Amino acid sequence: MAIVNTKAIVLSSLKYGDTSLIVSCFTLHEGVKSYLIRGVLKAKKGKIKAAYFQPLTQINIEANHNNKGNLNSLKEVHVINPYKNIYSNIFKQTIVLFLSEILSSSIQEEEENIPLFSFIETSLIWLDTHDNISNFHLLFVLNLSKYLGFYPDVSGIENQYFNLVDGGFTTGTLEKEVIYGDDLYQFKKLLGTNFDTIEEVKFSKRERQQVLSIIIRYFELHLDGFRNPKSLGVLETVFS
Repeated sequence: MAIVNTKAIVLSSLKYGDTSLIVSCFTLHEGVKSYLIRGVLKAKKGKIKAAYFQPLTQINIEANHNNKGNLNSLKEVHVINPYKNIYSNIFKQTIVLFLSEILSSSIQEEEENIPLFSFIETSLIWLDTHDNISNFHLLFVLNLSKYLGFYPDVSGIENQYFNLVDGGFTTGTLEKEVIYGDDLYQFKKLLGTNFDTIEEVKFSKRERQQVLSIIIRYFELHLDGFRNPKSLGVLETVFS
């Protein structure tokens, strides 16, 4: 058992019994860790509050980490980078719910990945402080693939086809998982874009859904155990 002090991002929380939560966090130095927080749902005056464990809240924790694969325990929790309006803005709230599912499905390792942690941390601060966010989730998920090791190879970007399995542009279309035509045109709009130029990228409602379904398919093909997010329907409704 080791006492660890680390930054963490809440991926999910699940009610356990009547009063407790099981919380999954992506920690700065030890990857994904799960914690059992007993009695947090009934405690009025405890130091640790249930509100700290909303999806993608950024926290600093002091925790007991055991190395037996069991649930860990938390001693102290403090919110860092508190959001101004993510949980009160229906659009941002829906995006965060969706992204927490994507991240829960994508990150499994119990190992340090500081570039990935920094990407998530700074992206969420950007989301909280900007208003033009209707394409944010598209770019976030596409750029997430960079840190997971399968961002599209843009050499040959002038070719007419993109192979979702190989992650590269190609001149032929014999393979099954290939996009071309309007699908490819819409997908390419995001490549090389960053959050500060994202509002210059224009998508209709249909095009946004089209691109998102391509990116999710791309993730399914590259990550074992990746699950289609349950909140996808809610996201499409809110942004329609």
